[in-house]
Amino acid sequence: MIIGTRGSKLALVQANWVRKQILAHSDRAVVTVKVIKVAADADAETSVRNAGVRGIFVKEIDDALVAGVIDVAVHSLKDVPSRVRDGTEIGVIPPREDARDALVTRTPGTTLRTLPKGAMVGTGSLRRQAQILALRPDLKVTDIRGNVDTRLQKLQDGRYDAIILACAGLARLGLQDRISSPLGLDEMVPAPGQGALAVATRRADTASAKLIAPLHHRPTALAVAAERAFLARVGGGCNSPIGVHAALDRGVLRIEGLVASPDGTSVIREATAHGPHAAEEAAEALADRILQRGGRAILQSLR
Repeated sequence: MIIGTRGSKLALVQANWVRKQILAHSDRAVVTVKVIKVAADADAETSVRNAGVRGIFVKEIDDALVAGVIDVAVHSLKDVPSRVRDGTEIGVIPPREDARDALVTRTPGTTLRTLPKGAMVGTGSLRRQAQILALRPDLKVTDIRGNVDTRLQKLQDGRYDAIILACAGLARLGLQDRISSPLGLDEMVPAPGQGALAVATRRADTASAKLIAPLHHRPTALAVAAERAFLARVGGGCNSPIGVHAALDRGVLRIEGLVASPDGTSVIREATAHGPHAAEEAAEALADRILQRGGRAILQSLR
């Protein structure tokens, strides 16, 4: 089996984690990791803030999967469009890492509320920008590109007073100590699928599907299926100002969704709780309420 992944340090950590899990469940498997070059990684200057951008970090890897160059693709689920590539399927969702966003500064213990007035915050995400400005309209939010190490170096060099990264990525890289403060769900609703991995195969490849099957985690899969149903219903791209988080708690799936204007002046937020048997339908109903309350107008203004 050949696992395909991007070449970033985080992507390789994630792919090698999947490899180790497969080997732990099969003493006969021979599994290697192959780096697939992704155009979006090669272009470190062009902003990905365009709300219409979809699937730029997964396209070449899915192409390799369909072509048979690789047998399994490992993606960060938040990078995967709500409609997956024809001929592929997300066969496995492993257990989720921390889904929250993290504030990272040069001063441990700093929170979003204690950042000085006018502080410059770096993020490439319209979702994060909108929610930061909704809470702190006095801050200056500006674009940032690069992998985790590059962004941390830019922070250290003084180009930003703070940056926003995913808790999950920092944890997987062993960089939890760089988190000044995690952003609670009351402060920032995560991206759909944030903190989760998607392990994809070709639709007809039953042998690979069997090998990865033990990695599947049903509670995470239920939660992210609801989040992706919400995303599909509102019709936004992976960098639209859309947030949603779902979690299964004692048999109840709790879902919180958000659509916000990039300047943070308009935030439409709703929550619901439902049984897991109708998770996607509940997420779609939640999306409809948000769209009707003004979310549709916000998203149409960005097209």
